[in-house]
Amino acid sequence: LKKLNTVGSVLYIAAHPDDENTRLIAYLSKERCYRTGYLSITRGDGGQNLIGTEQGEALGLVRTNELLQARKIDGGEQFFTRANDFGYSKNPEETFHIWDKEKVLGDMVWVVRNFKPDIIICRFPTTGEGGHGHHTASAILAEEAFDAAADPNRYPEQLKFVKPWKTQRLFWNTFNFGGTNTTAPDQLKIDVGIYNPLIGKGYGEIASESRSMHKSQGFGSARTRGTQNEYFKQLKGDKVTGDLFDNINTTWNSIDKSGKITSLIAKAIKRFDPVFPSVIMQDLNDVYDAIEKLPENDDSNKWRDRKLNETLQLLTATSGLWMEAYAQYNSYCNGDSIKVYAVSIPRLSRIAFVESVNALGKGIALFRTDLPEFNKADTIVFKSTISENILNTNPYWLNTSHSEGLYNIPDMSLTAKPLNDDAIKVDFNCDFGGRKYKITRPVVYKYTDPVKGEIYQPLEILPPVTINFSDKAYIFNNRQEKKISLVLKANKNNVSGKVIIKGPDMWKVNLADDSFSLKNKGDEQVINFTVNPISADNKTSLLNASVNINNKIFSKSITRIEYDHIPHQFILSDATTKLVNLDVKTVKKKIGYIKGAGDNVSESLQQMGYDVNELTDEKLTNENLDQYQTIVTGVRAYNTKERLQVHYDKLMKYIYDGGTLIVQYNTNNRIGPVKANIGPYPFTISRDRVTDENATVNILNPSHKILTTPNKISSTDFIGWIQERGIYFSTERDSNYTVLLEMNDPGEKPLNGSIIVADYGKGHFIYTGLAFFRELPAGVAGAYRLFANIVEY
Repeated sequence: LKKLNTVGSVLYIAAHPDDENTRLIAYLSKERCYRTGYLSITRGDGGQNLIGTEQGEALGLVRTNELLQARKIDGGEQFFTRANDFGYSKNPEETFHIWDKEKVLGDMVWVVRNFKPDIIICRFPTTGEGGHGHHTASAILAEEAFDAAADPNRYPEQLKFVKPWKTQRLFWNTFNFGGTNTTAPDQLKIDVGIYNPLIGKGYGEIASESRSMHKSQGFGSARTRGTQNEYFKQLKGDKVTGDLFDNINTTWNSIDKSGKITSLIAKAIKRFDPVFPSVIMQDLNDVYDAIEKLPENDDSNKWRDRKLNETLQLLTATSGLWMEAYAQYNSYCNGDSIKVYAVSIPRLSRIAFVESVNALGKGIALFRTDLPEFNKADTIVFKSTISENILNTNPYWLNTSHSEGLYNIPDMSLTAKPLNDDAIKVDFNCDFGGRKYKITRPVVYKYTDPVKGEIYQPLEILPPVTINFSDKAYIFNNRQEKKISLVLKANKNNVSGKVIIKGPDMWKVNLADDSFSLKNKGDEQVINFTVNPISADNKTSLLNASVNINNKIFSKSITRIEYDHIPHQFILSDATTKLVNLDVKTVKKKIGYIKGAGDNVSESLQQMGYDVNELTDEKLTNENLDQYQTIVTGVRAYNTKERLQVHYDKLMKYIYDGGTLIVQYNTNNRIGPVKANIGPYPFTISRDRVTDENATVNILNPSHKILTTPNKISSTDFIGWIQERGIYFSTERDSNYTVLLEMNDPGEKPLNGSIIVADYGKGHFIYTGLAFFRELPAGVAGAYRLFANIVEY
């Protein structure tokens, strides 16, 4: 109710999921009652993943949903641009070169013109103290968007849908973290740590709950209580000294000169009774009527539709009227019959009820002509057919191919949206004390899990069959034939047809039987065929699969993402796999693999012909490790597995007795501290990295066995790497370590900590920050050859 009586708005801008100040967003939204939005320029696609194996686009989808869960807690709204998080960038120049600065700026202008903020706050400065090149770029873009959004000559194509908007002020939310303090006594200061007795929490507590939704980044946060100051440096607009909103009228009087709306909301607040909230239903009806009479196209009125929606939400909440719509099954295909249950329950008042329902284009089905029975569910069932015009469910920004820096989104209206609109909706035509309203609910799927209880998930519209290769990449040595498997899954009953495999030139595909038949929805059929290269040319190629069903071609694979803290998600993408033809020699056969924070390196090792065995904590405790020629730890294993400290002595003895231990990258900072000793001799994990995947690699020790045996490594093995060379290189090393490679980003000093090796007793220890966790699943031939040498050392 207090928020309904406030008409101020704030847009917070930064580069990634987790960059936002959740404490400030919660304070502005819930204490000051402003409409508060967070514009994350990217979806976090290029980061690492602490909770699973998703990378790239799939990780971006995880982090998008984590942001939405965070906003549900702190009260903000969420927006994006088309920019793709291509990985760590050291400066804004590289960032803008890859992103296409003008297009990303246009997206930000679009958000500003739609959101119409009174003030904009950016997280980072333009001068580089934020570190990451994306961070600095976000601040530069924020300053430019502040001016461009008000200029009708900038992005005039947008003016068919929106009007120029002049934001009054731009601030930088200065910070003190990571050893960098940009706050100063002369900056504007606000205590955002106050306690809200209506909520029963302080904003430090709410912020912690919000920030802890960023689980893929390991950002679980402690609740803070008491005074917590935020500092602000003003960058543009009329100067203020006391408050962000000094001299900005955030009351209804700035819009409604009569004061009627203000007095009606004040009356509702005064009469509100938390035990009988429906007592203010008529007051809210009066508020709605008054707001509805405001001019629809008045340039000064950016609030009419927004506040009508807020009023309707309050009417629904205070009335206690429950409405939902759910389908019988979780997924459907175009042309399928669907049964939808529309349910309403008047739980507090008989004079707030659903009069009729409109769903699936079926028109209006009357519920009643008199008042409903109190607290009794009314259910109406709709039966219809899923239209052929309804698109398959898929994140809209992933529907078409995109460049390294920018998603391809042809429909401008979708640009800033976090997710797709709901595919199917139901309109509930409601009566609140004699006043008629339409309230829309999405059709969802709900079920009861025996452990978790009632679960709601989004409804899925799928192709009749999805096609998944059993591996993302297949490694071919010496032109040897390899069996490849496809898994076909039916998303409806009684589907049959032919499988189509399209291989590239110079590859031979032998599919003995191309027919398939799936009787029941959910059935799966494995299709096996063989592939072998008919040329010694060492190239990575794509193999495509599709199915022909009644002369219609379907060619989508499905990647499911299922975590408890976000709704279940999936991505439909082209059914392809990589064929990697290379001459890689391997000798050792049995490898122990200690899983880290999520990577597919163990699967890649299996593709190379190794016998890979996962080493659980129990196995590390009880097994004789001498049976493994090599043990490999997954990425960030020493950040996430505290018990590796318990196994340190056993692992060191394993090395001393003749084994080889390979440790892939770990972080070493306040967010991801190393929780165990790692090597036999001391070294430090730094923040050093080489982000240019095409950076020149100098071989420092060309005669070392890791660079010669069993595969001769040369500069050509570093061609075709993706996203980055490596991260978190070693530094401050004991003299027992040997360095093998040297590389650097343009204009920076050479770094030699990407691979270090030490002999210890009869065995060997290797630490590598090279991004094998990205390169191997991507089918980078040189990365396979180099990693094989490391394993074989």
